[in-house]
Amino acid sequence: IAKYPAGRQQSAVMPLLILAQRQNQGWVPRAAIETIATLLDMPFIRVYEVATFYTMYNLAPVGKYHIQCCTTTPCWLRGSDDVVKACKDELGINFGEVTKDGKFGLSEVECLGACVNAPMIEITTAEWDKYFEDLDYSSTRKLIKLLKKDDLPKEGSQSGRCSSEPLS
Repeated sequence: IAKYPAGRQQSAVMPLLILAQRQNQGWVPRAAIETIATLLDMPFIRVYEVATFYTMYNLAPVGKYHIQCCTTTPCWLRGSDDVVKACKDELGINFGEVTKDGKFGLSEVECLGACVNAPMIEITTAEWDKYFEDLDYSSTRKLIKLLKKDDLPKEGSQSGRCSSEPLS
């Protein structure tokens, strides 16, 4: 909060929501929103508006591994339907659900910002956020199988390309 100029401390609302989410296994409980509102001398509804506007804040448990599938046009054109199917087949859940063991949550999101390496997913935990790009049905299932064993898959392109170089 001290990083913000006098009278502008309310600008800390977004980083505080991220901090609260990281401290609560990937989601922001109502008590955290109330605490942030008090800390920043803001009405509860103003903090709640920020938390509900941005898809990066989760207001319910999302599992240890929160898998976010991009289905925006570039990813869709390059096969995000197969990526989504792989997630649903491997996890047995639909968007907005969490596996019975609480280990995985699945969400549909709009552009994750790596369109050149589409299709892609972002997987978040309380400790990290990782992008997995150049996915297909098989590579997506492989990623999830590794996470089921709590093995961290290699982030980035799953096809072996470096950064945003052409596939060829």
